[in-house]
Amino acid sequence: MTPGPLHPQLEALIAAQETAPEDDGPPSLEAIRDGYLQVAIERGGAIEPVDAVEDVVFPREDPEGLQAGGSVHARVYTPLHGPRVPGRLVWLHGGGWCLGDLEGFDRVCRSLANAGGFDVASIDYRLAPEAPYPAAVQDADAAVRWALSQEGPVVVGGDSAGGNLAAVAVLHAATEVRAQVLVYPATDATMAGASYAEGDKPMLKVSEMEACWTAYRGDAEPGDPDLSPLRADLTGLPPTLVAIAGVDVLRSDGEAYAAALQEAGVDVRLARYEDMTHGFLRWGGVLDRSRELICELADFTAAHLSR
Repeated sequence: MTPGPLHPQLEALIAAQETAPEDDGPPSLEAIRDGYLQVAIERGGAIEPVDAVEDVVFPREDPEGLQAGGSVHARVYTPLHGPRVPGRLVWLHGGGWCLGDLEGFDRVCRSLANAGGFDVASIDYRLAPEAPYPAAVQDADAAVRWALSQEGPVVVGGDSAGGNLAAVAVLHAATEVRAQVLVYPATDATMAGASYAEGDKPMLKVSEMEACWTAYRGDAEPGDPDLSPLRADLTGLPPTLVAIAGVDVLRSDGEAYAAALQEAGVDVRLARYEDMTHGFLRWGGVLDRSRELICELADFTAAHLSR
């Protein structure tokens, strides 16, 4: 599949980025993380008011309730005028398992809460390379267990690396969550998809994705299903929305995962945003299609929370 033309708003954004002055020398990881946050703020638009924002902390425990050590931090958003839909969406942010935090996804989570009328719990999982696989998986599992211990049903979602973690966490709690929503998820650590073979795309290069996988997976085998959910047994998973960008290195990861879910008998919807690139979910202040995606995610989540 050959990538199609970009949306004019996105073309303008890329052109502005390409003409921006470059810093001297390779940036440090701290600088890259700061830049990732700054982009989210600059392109994310106005901060939507919500009824409440609460920071919570819960223990990192295994399924038997034994302490695994440490705690996980999360931020819970209550929609403006209060919840209209029971339960909550657990959101695992993107950033290649190495970047991203609660502040960088504040706008996205506020928008999801307001658009759907449900609470959103944004999870501050541990990042690589300081905490490589399976640390983020442990935190994602702990977040889902915590959400299930609260009142009401649970949907799990995430974008990019967060989509990977959401998919893995749902594999571990397939019968307990109502649905999953995955935005351009990374599903195959072997990077064997056709969109990798097509080469670099705007906003995400093949080498950048390779660096993210390398930093995250450490010594783990690429075929480990908790690393590559595409390699897992997907039978019995809950209804799933997979949203992909047409001009994205990870496009075929999402396509393959949706196809594998369908083959396993899962109720799955594949939403294609053909004129978008990787990362566009976070750019609601400059891209109209970002808002379209927020609404599609929110509607799907609300429908399954309300079943």
